[in-house]
Amino acid sequence: MTLKSNQTAIVMLGASGAVGTETLQALLQLKNIPQLTILGRSPIPNVSGATVQQQKINIMDVSSYQNYLKGHTAAICTLGVGEPSKISKEEFIKIDKTAVLDFAVACKNSGIKHFELLASVDINPKSKSFYLRVKGELVAELKALNFDRLSIFQPSMILTPHNRYGIAQAISLKVWPLLKPLLMGKFRKYRGIPVRVLGQAIAKNIFIKGTSFELLQWDEFYALAEKE
Repeated sequence: MTLKSNQTAIVMLGASGAVGTETLQALLQLKNIPQLTILGRSPIPNVSGATVQQQKINIMDVSSYQNYLKGHTAAICTLGVGEPSKISKEEFIKIDKTAVLDFAVACKNSGIKHFELLASVDINPKSKSFYLRVKGELVAELKALNFDRLSIFQPSMILTPHNRYGIAQAISLKVWPLLKPLLMGKFRKYRGIPVRVLGQAIAKNIFIKGTSFELLQWDEFYALAEKE
């Protein structure tokens, strides 16, 4: 299936992070979007265009951005804490769950039909892992909103060109690609994914037909990224 040109107006939250940056660049290259609205705490430099709008908002205050959602048909959320272990559990929930859910509810109330979320592999509302449980609870609440289409992206290790978070990430970025031949069958979903491929997948998925609820993992990322 090839990408289709349509009249999908997109609003995006979280475009300044590693995945968000790649997703945004992929969207800008597609050139078939009548309107792209970027919401964030500060403008992203060197991003402009006749169809691009940047709006400075407070991610914890729906009233600061709810009026910017009108007229859009799809939303992309890549908002999240880069290093959850470096902040309190309360702060993690505030950003990665509450702010995202508030955004999703506002999107639903504004008539947005398709919502895409950057999540993680193995999320589960009953997980013993705090991080995976919170993410799982979030997705369960998003499903309850009954979007026409809900797309959940579930990467394992995200492979970035540069180490952003210290020695632990440096080791992971070196070791994870070496594990690829060992991660076969049901373990393929744990393969590391280059951040550029993931960004391309999130962007291009907007323009193909999907199911009402879809979980996308390593194989789907590459299949989407390769579409023209």
